[in-house]
Amino acid sequence: MLKIENLTATVGDDAKQIINGLTLEVPAGEVHAIMGPNGAGKSTLSYVLTGRNGYEVTGGSATLNGENILGMAPEERAAKGMFLSFQYPVEIPGVPVMTFVRTAMNSQRKLRGEAEISAPDFIKMSRDIAKTLKLDPEMLKRPVNVGFSGGEKKRLEIYQMMMLEPKFLILDETDSGLDIDALKTVAEGVNAMRAPDRGMLVITHYQRLLDYIKPDKVHVLAAGRIIKTGGPDLAHRLEAEGYDGVLGEAV
Repeated sequence: MLKIENLTATVGDDAKQIINGLTLEVPAGEVHAIMGPNGAGKSTLSYVLTGRNGYEVTGGSATLNGENILGMAPEERAAKGMFLSFQYPVEIPGVPVMTFVRTAMNSQRKLRGEAEISAPDFIKMSRDIAKTLKLDPEMLKRPVNVGFSGGEKKRLEIYQMMMLEPKFLILDETDSGLDIDALKTVAEGVNAMRAPDRGMLVITHYQRLLDYIKPDKVHVLAAGRIIKTGGPDLAHRLEAEGYDGVLGEAV
C-alpha cells in the first residue's frame, strides 16, 4: 500500500529540513497511528505525501501501490486514492458543499478514465452518508465550512472522505476541537471506511482518538523520523508517561 523509504524534505524559502530519513510502511487493510511532540514533522509528512506547495522532497521515496507519488501533481495523487483530512479545514466562500464534492468526485473520475457520477446517484449517496454522520442536509447546501463549528467542519471532512472513497486516508489531528459526541460520530465514519484494500494513517497527539479508531501499529515521530514502533499499548504508554521516556530510549 503506502511505502516510504529514507524520506527527507524541506519546508519554506529557507529550505529548513523537517523530514530526516523517515521510513514507514502501511500495508493495505491496516490502520497506523503516528504520535509525537509538537514540531516533530507529523503534519509536514502529511503535506509532503499529498503534494502541498512549499514542501520539497530532497531524498528518498514514497510509493502508493507500487507507484511513485512524489512526482505527481496533487490532483493526480488524489485520483490515485490519496486523501488528507486537514487539522484546520479551510473555508471556501460562495461554493456550496455538494457542488464542491461532486466537482471533486468527477474530476478524479475523469483522471481515472471513468464516467461522471449521475445527479440522482450523487444525491442518494450524499443523503445516505450525511445520515450516517448525523449531518443536517441543509449544511450541504451552504458554502464549504463557512460559519461551521469545529465539530461540523470535521464531520464535513469525513463526509467528503466517504463520498470520494479514497484508497489511502491520512487523518491529520481529526480529533482536534471535537467534543465527545462529535468524536464518536467522526470515528464511526472513519471505521466504516476500513477495508482490506484500504490503508489509513492517523496523526494524533492523544490516546482518546485511538480508543475509537483502534490502530494496528503506533509509530512515534520525533525530529523528522520514526524513532519507535509498537502496538496499541505504545499509545497508552505515551499518554501515561509523555514522550520523554521514548525520546530518551532513542538517543
